[in-house]
Amino acid sequence: MTDFEPKIIGFLCNWCSYAGADLAGVSRIQYPTNLRIIRVMCSGRVDPALPLGFLAEGADGVMITGCHIGDCHYIDGNLHAKRKYGLLERLVAKAGLEPGRIMLDWVSASEGQRFADIVTGFTDQVRELGPNPAVTDPCVKLNLMAAKAAAAEYRLRALVGKEEKLVTEGNVYGEEMTQEEFDRIMEEVVETEFTRNKIRLILSVKPMSVKGLSAETGIDSRIILDHVVALRQRGWVDLHEVQGNSPVYRAMEVQ
Repeated sequence: MTDFEPKIIGFLCNWCSYAGADLAGVSRIQYPTNLRIIRVMCSGRVDPALPLGFLAEGADGVMITGCHIGDCHYIDGNLHAKRKYGLLERLVAKAGLEPGRIMLDWVSASEGQRFADIVTGFTDQVRELGPNPAVTDPCVKLNLMAAKAAAAEYRLRALVGKEEKLVTEGNVYGEEMTQEEFDRIMEEVVETEFTRNKIRLILSVKPMSVKGLSAETGIDSRIILDHVVALRQRGWVDLHEVQGNSPVYRAMEVQ
């Protein structure tokens, strides 16, 4: 794998890490050319669906860099980035991709050398992992597409947005929640939304019965049936036909 050169996407915040990259350039500090930079106003604006989309399309790694904690140009944007990254980690793991293909770090405008070191270290790390399996394995690609779709779901977005308040202040009834309790709820919702989006994507290719979906996903048919019922209530799935005594379902176009 020595001739493999990874394709890496980097989201850099405008005020710190992009300026740090610029400093590395004008200072002629060397770092790998594998990185393709996307300049964003704040690291907190990087939706988890964006890195997942790039990974699904074959990027070998995705890095996100922002201002150091406490130095955000928008006060707490990097704290939002940290919480969103937690969701990204969960979805990458759910998709079956190596966690080492993503990273989050902080770089100030004066840290050109630090930026170069981070890029070098991450490039070496991804090079060791080898090419993104989504390029050759349709199952991994499907999982990443399901993870990307799940990241866009309201339930997950709402949980990420309310994490700090729920853990520090409690819910609307004043009931306090520990970080462990929140993590457990988040993991359950991630599992649910990932599975439902995977089912919808499978049905968009070919109508299937609950038994067929169970065989395709390796999930118990009773659990699949519960998800199909929920998807029908959302208007994402509908009955296609009945084969013998088995209903066959198809995906609907989501408006």
